[in-house]
Amino acid sequence: MLLLSLVLEGRGLFPLASEVAAQEVSAQTIEVRDFRGKALSLRQPAERIVCLIESALSGIYMLGAEARIVGISANVYREETYRYYAAMDERILNKTLPSPGNWDFINIEKVVGLKPDLVIIWAHQEEAIRVLEERGIPVYGVFIRSFEDIYQEMLALGNLTGARERALQLVAHTRESLGRIQSRTAAMASGDRVRVYYMWAQGELETSGKGSTVDELISLAGAVNVCGSIEQEHLVVNIEKVLKWDPQVIVMWHNARKDPGDILHNPMWQSLSAVRQQRVYEFPGIFPCDLWTLKFQYAVKMVAKWCYPELFRDLDLEKEKLVLFRELYGERPALFERMH
Repeated sequence: MLLLSLVLEGRGLFPLASEVAAQEVSAQTIEVRDFRGKALSLRQPAERIVCLIESALSGIYMLGAEARIVGISANVYREETYRYYAAMDERILNKTLPSPGNWDFINIEKVVGLKPDLVIIWAHQEEAIRVLEERGIPVYGVFIRSFEDIYQEMLALGNLTGARERALQLVAHTRESLGRIQSRTAAMASGDRVRVYYMWAQGELETSGKGSTVDELISLAGAVNVCGSIEQEHLVVNIEKVLKWDPQVIVMWHNARKDPGDILHNPMWQSLSAVRQQRVYEFPGIFPCDLWTLKFQYAVKMVAKWCYPELFRDLDLEKEKLVLFRELYGERPALFERMH
């Protein structure tokens, strides 16, 4: 029998022990493709992650995989988002989690010193990616251009952290949530859809056009972007254009220097329908309304409510926010306290 087994093994009918081991490794291999189109392969879920992008960092906390993070962007400690992450992670609260860079700059030596088995940075940071990959460190490059990209990022993070089922659940929940909003405005004629002008915090005349996440946000809310004929992610328009478009609603990105009252009392905007009807609104914060994470669904709901208050009169935005955060981040009492 032993002789027969050796013969059969030699003919390939029984796999060699080395082949079995190779198949087991292959079955465990995690393969994803990042936003550069680069394929990444990990033999197991990443255990030590340096994450220097806030969208991905938020996604990892949604997945409950924050224990795998060994390095974050220095921006987290300086910006308005700090208090939310501090409520979820004592290391951030105490500022003991290393920060080997920020959104724009990466200290390669500090990153390497953290011995990561995965680094997450922007896809356009090509030089840093090249150096890290030359040192054998896998890099997942990110570039968010649409809400579909957010889904792609979340599913990849789920695979890379061993939380695939959780990622699938969160993406499915977001799609369903948006579907319920869209179902209410689906039958609305194009002429009845509210015209919206979106205003970035950098300036009153800085906005976004066709193909942008802002344009997608407004469309999902059942409204029309007045800049939707201009195909540009970020653009500066003149006041004459805005007056001609005559938006019925103005939506402001969170702005520490201005609020809707500044627009309502600005003589330059007085002839607009949105101002005359006092329909100027501001997103309440960067973290709750982040357009580059699955939280974008909350921003969609706010815009829908602002545009169609009667159609969404049953939508309690404060209650919706708490329900959404429980769904996305799980039971985190300290975080929910920050939501009020």
